[in-house]
Amino acid sequence: MKTRVLRIAVLAAALVTGGCAAWGVYTGRDRPAPARMGARTQDEAAFAQWRDGFLKKFQPLNKATALAWWTSSISGKDEDFKKRMALEMQVNRLYADPAAFARLKGWRAAGTVRDPLLHRQLDVLYLNHLGYQVDTKLLDRMTELANQIDQLFNTYRGEMNGRKVTENEIRLILRTSTSNAEVEAAWKAYQAVGKRIEPKLRELVTLRNQSARAVGYANYHALQLAIQEFDGAELIQLFDQLDADTAGIFKDLKAEVDAAMAKRFGVNVADLRPWNYQDLFFQEAPQIYPVNLDRLYQGRNIADLGRKFYDSLGLNVADILARSDLYEKPGKSPHAFCTDIDREGDVRTLQNLASNELWMGTLLHELGHGVYSKYTDRQLPYLLRDAAHIFVTEGVAMFFGRQSKDAAWLSDNLGVKPEEVAPLAETALKALKLEQVIFSRWTQVMLRFEKAMYENPEQDLNRLWWELKAKYQLLTPDSQRNEPDYAAKIHIVSAPVYYHNYMLGELFASQIYAKLRAERHLKPGDLLHLTGDRKVGTYFKEKVFAPGLTLSWRTYVEAATGQPLSAKAFADQFMSR
Repeated sequence: MKTRVLRIAVLAAALVTGGCAAWGVYTGRDRPAPARMGARTQDEAAFAQWRDGFLKKFQPLNKATALAWWTSSISGKDEDFKKRMALEMQVNRLYADPAAFARLKGWRAAGTVRDPLLHRQLDVLYLNHLGYQVDTKLLDRMTELANQIDQLFNTYRGEMNGRKVTENEIRLILRTSTSNAEVEAAWKAYQAVGKRIEPKLRELVTLRNQSARAVGYANYHALQLAIQEFDGAELIQLFDQLDADTAGIFKDLKAEVDAAMAKRFGVNVADLRPWNYQDLFFQEAPQIYPVNLDRLYQGRNIADLGRKFYDSLGLNVADILARSDLYEKPGKSPHAFCTDIDREGDVRTLQNLASNELWMGTLLHELGHGVYSKYTDRQLPYLLRDAAHIFVTEGVAMFFGRQSKDAAWLSDNLGVKPEEVAPLAETALKALKLEQVIFSRWTQVMLRFEKAMYENPEQDLNRLWWELKAKYQLLTPDSQRNEPDYAAKIHIVSAPVYYHNYMLGELFASQIYAKLRAERHLKPGDLLHLTGDRKVGTYFKEKVFAPGLTLSWRTYVEAATGQPLSAKAFADQFMSR
């Protein structure tokens, strides 16, 4: 599977900026970068000089902050979080400079920075400053709260029968136990973190809204969508269409899941509750088909499997893995991410690997982020050594993360016998389809919950959470429970207004998949074997990674896949009955 334990590619700016303009996405949808005309203008020269002065301060500070973020995520120690927070506050002040923002705004309005690469960098810097034009005390408090909450997530361990349990242990119980009482206890042990998070999260939401209103936006959700170059109404329209496309097949698959889970736990379908679905949030597919992929990974060296696969494509990840922290330890974040520390080649991933399909998918996913960062053209200006958009790097990671369930990949990398491939392909495809449909419904919950939360943070958020989960995931909440379960979802804190990009990433991943199949003239049912195909690696290097942030995401997607972004390839791949 493609686990989203924490599906963030922590490109250095993403977390040091606390989510504001983290990715520097292009805003040229309605105002494309003009073509180069003649010699460099006076404003171009002035902007380039200002940019160089800014980067002289920003680059070392950004690197130091990324390293502090890395260290604190591993240790969980107070002193490491304090160092990280102090550095983040310095970044806040650099971006909050009103004089700098005024100059950027002026150059942008004048339209005299015409060189395409300079123009692009101007947009990046403008957006990266936009969310910080507020009182620095407000920025500091937001940073302080976000760090406190992250530390709570890092160090929290649920309790069962008087014993502390890790998230991996809880997930294992949810996926393997047939005891209704045990899975309920495990699920509640994890969700209990929400009670600790909620007071700080509510304050953080209020402050984020204040910061958004200070720069002219109705709320923080609206600000973040604007920074990401999304029209809010257009995004909801797309998700409404996805809802319509998936509602019918999800209802059928959910009935299939319910029947399997009711049999598993010896209860009636009507008595199933959120803890019966083998996942903390029902964002991942339960194992209901007669193929246990976990058994294929038992005793395997997950890191070595990932390394060999990427190496076979000509995408070397040995250096990434050497810098990474791969296994569980006390105080360490229980999630997973990939980070580009300096945009100079220091790319690494934090994992909590175990020998199962979940962590195989996680590693493949995060290394997808890693090779994107590693193979972005290092000759590009510093500000453009980044992904074309958040959802684009997610899409690349998702494309590779899907391989852990793919029959061709299992055959080529795990040595599944030829006679097992055909039945495995059928069941693996069913499992992958179930995963994608379930995840598409989960993203509906996340997008709509965050939107409503920032629009009205004073409402009963837990009630809203469970109403949305009932509507889009067809889950029956525990009528006796009234806890802030929404606050147990780390992305709401650490990756605010981000989750929709996962779904858009799925669309992009399916477009890459469709392109590669078309180029090989594969027929329906034919497997797409990637392992060992260096042409695939070359395609990713040249068409996907190298351009960095030099193209608007709309232009980029069409150039990389041959089609504008849409749900068609995703529907063709997963929505057939």
